[in-house]
Amino acid sequence: MLINESNEGQPNLIQEGTAKPFSRRKFFGIMGAGAAVLVAASSCNKEDTGIKNNAGVDLGSGDFGILNYAYALEQLEAAFYTQIISTPYANISAMEKAYLTDIRDHEIAHREFFKAALGMKAIKGLEVNFSSIDFTNRTSVLGTAQAFEDLGVSAYNGAGKLITNPDYLTLAGKIVSVEARHAAWIRDLITPGSFGDMTAVDANGLDKARKPDEVLTIAGTYLKTKINASNLPTS
Repeated sequence: MLINESNEGQPNLIQEGTAKPFSRRKFFGIMGAGAAVLVAASSCNKEDTGIKNNAGVDLGSGDFGILNYAYALEQLEAAFYTQIISTPYANISAMEKAYLTDIRDHEIAHREFFKAALGMKAIKGLEVNFSSIDFTNRTSVLGTAQAFEDLGVSAYNGAGKLITNPDYLTLAGKIVSVEARHAAWIRDLITPGSFGDMTAVDANGLDKARKPDEVLTIAGTYLKTKINASNLPTS
């Protein structure tokens, strides 16, 4: 990831090897007033919630803890899709590579948004562990992609009720809708017609929701960095 300065003095988020600059200003404009509120709030409080202790990297508490939780998951997803595009699996089709590149760019944009918006309250960059994934094998890659996307959707759904600031909740809603689009496409790529089956959507027609501790237990398989979520709100 390269962060370059545009003519307006704003950093452009550019994935190395592509020609698709995505300005921070543009992203904040798309996300709306909530993004500006988030930046202002983070700049007023310089407390560093990324200090690593014996219990791992502390996500923090309150709304900013939840936002760091989302940031951690976006780091994981961005790293995964970056690896896919860097080392494409055997016989990947042009369509699959193009769509997976789009997903990579979305996840990088989400990651960089949270990093920039959280400012000094952002946790550090996390180390990933993808040793269990065979990036040369389509089944392994897409199966993991489905697991990550379903996990991401359930994570945002489960964390929504823990956010107190409505502007932050709006931001989360805009991002989870994109994650759900990813999840549906990946599922349908593996098994046509499965985009909204009962393994993803419950009997009430709702996406599943998971609590942060459930999500981080699953995500921890792919993280070298230990996460401390003990200060996150629970209700």
